[in-house]
Amino acid sequence: MLIHSRIAAGVAAVVIATLTGAFSGAGAHAATNLTAAAPCAGTAAPAHYQHVILIMEENHSYSQVMGPEPYQTSLAKACGVAADYTAISYPSLPNYIALTSGTIPAAIAGHDCLPSKTCDSSSPSIFSQVSSWKVFAESMPGNCSTKNSSNGLYVPRHTAAPYYTTLQGCATDDVPLGTTTSGALVSALSSGDLPEFSLIAPDTTDDAHGGCENCADAWLKTWIPKIVASPAYQNGSTAIFITYDSDNGSAGNHVPAFVIAPSVVPGTCAKSAFTHYSLLRTEEDILGITTPLGNAATAAPMESAFNL
Repeated sequence: MLIHSRIAAGVAAVVIATLTGAFSGAGAHAATNLTAAAPCAGTAAPAHYQHVILIMEENHSYSQVMGPEPYQTSLAKACGVAADYTAISYPSLPNYIALTSGTIPAAIAGHDCLPSKTCDSSSPSIFSQVSSWKVFAESMPGNCSTKNSSNGLYVPRHTAAPYYTTLQGCATDDVPLGTTTSGALVSALSSGDLPEFSLIAPDTTDDAHGGCENCADAWLKTWIPKIVASPAYQNGSTAIFITYDSDNGSAGNHVPAFVIAPSVVPGTCAKSAFTHYSLLRTEEDILGITTPLGNAATAAPMESAFNL
């Protein structure tokens, strides 16, 4: 990966429209007092990031989120959003596997099945590419749970990790999220022990899977400030991505993808066409991974558009 060349080419090579006006000279702003209301500042991007956080929401299109949902709309204004971003497939599970491995095995294509010998993947994943990873799953009853919870709030298909047959560490690294005051994620943020790659899976209420989009908005409004206040974010070494697995089935799988990092120019609205494979490619690139997985190898990367 040509890290320095991608930074130098950066914003000069991409025309960026903004929600609040035209910006130029991305990376020219100094980072001062990053806050929940202003988490992005257009600072120079690091050569590579130490931490990537991917937060997954569910089953809503771009138009159902941008505008109707105030907090996520505010994130687009404070940081950035990909305006022409599409999911890969239906239903949920194929998208989670595509987002983490760059491919959709035949056993998983078109299915929302529990991890089993007939519903799994032997492909490598971003979990296996990094030196440390965690899945933080809300309402999961125990580590690396492969069954739906009795109350329906946790489903393994929204966590991806249990489906990878060659992946090591699921029993210790796929963990319950905890609350905003205690538990695995709060501990990792406060202790500085955030892994290289984190997938955060809200439960089926807070990820809007059950139709409560304002629940997802409220959940993000509670958690994003916690992440932004952490040392790993404040020191400029963490990038956060938020997207939806798929739309509601009627918008061509057009979903929002939000990009939050100190280097992002506030108000960035990238018009280029991106997909879940683009997001995987971008995560790999900014972490310094030089061999993109599957379809990520040929997908359009997003880092120039967002000054990452």
